[in-house]
Amino acid sequence: MNPSVSRPAAFRKPRLLVVGCGDVGLRVLQQLRGRYRVRALTSSAERAPVLRTAGALPLVGDLDRPQTLGRLGALASRVLHLAPPPGAGESDPRTAALLRALARGGVVQRIVYGSTSGVYGDAGGARFDETRATAPATARARRRVEAERQLRAFGRRHGVAVSLLRIPGIYAPGRAGGDPRERLARGTPLLAADDDVFTNHIHADDLARACLLALHRALPQRALHVSDDAELRMGEYFDLAADLAGLPRAPRVAREQAAALLSVTQLSFMGESRRLDNGRMKRELGLRLRYPTPAEGLAPLRPARPGREPSGSANRP
Repeated sequence: MNPSVSRPAAFRKPRLLVVGCGDVGLRVLQQLRGRYRVRALTSSAERAPVLRTAGALPLVGDLDRPQTLGRLGALASRVLHLAPPPGAGESDPRTAALLRALARGGVVQRIVYGSTSGVYGDAGGARFDETRATAPATARARRRVEAERQLRAFGRRHGVAVSLLRIPGIYAPGRAGGDPRERLARGTPLLAADDDVFTNHIHADDLARACLLALHRALPQRALHVSDDAELRMGEYFDLAADLAGLPRAPRVAREQAAALLSVTQLSFMGESRRLDNGRMKRELGLRLRYPTPAEGLAPLRPARPGREPSGSANRP
């Protein structure tokens, strides 16, 4: 192919900057299929080959060291911000550093931010949409609320369309930290049925698709619940995973016993109960979930019968 013919077409592709290109970011790159010229920010030079293989041009820079961000803001009109806040404090200096860099370039038109449903705190099991006020109960969630505030203010100040994706528990078979077999293998107890809480989930591939659609379709200055259709209690989710994988179910304990057995972080997740309405996501993004409940998303955990394809293989992207 003549480079003089192919090069202009490549340069006409929209430009995307991915910040925090971990598991979900890589799934986004897989689904882009060359439709964008993608740059991915990484703080580790050793990760550059992985990003390059996935189709992105690696940029080495560290949100904790703003001086390394250079002219980041002049590189892309769309930004997918998936980097988490620091592990301590009440604010998010990483998002602040990113926004300062983006402001210097002046070319960004849209930012999609991966937030968390933890910004709502405990809702007592209520089902609600995005009009509910945030009420973060942990420092981790307050950092996310602060990041959301910074992003919305930036959008208003600079005329940038900002979309906040409020994301619950991300799962996928084989995903580090998102495969329920990891917890089942540790034997970590769950709350007894009378004390159990409602939790929300999204398959990592459906989340990646939501991120990509939001870059095109999300309305400006809006929050979206990126959650599946299930209304499961935490114990029901892990019981489902155990039964599909052929593993023992986790033991159940009363809340009083859990306080003596579990870490503060684990207890915090067990102290918040809510059910997310995902209607806005479906209406505005037009997303049709491939895995509407964990029953579909966890189907690959089911051991294959001899001579048969693994259950759920038809649902894989």
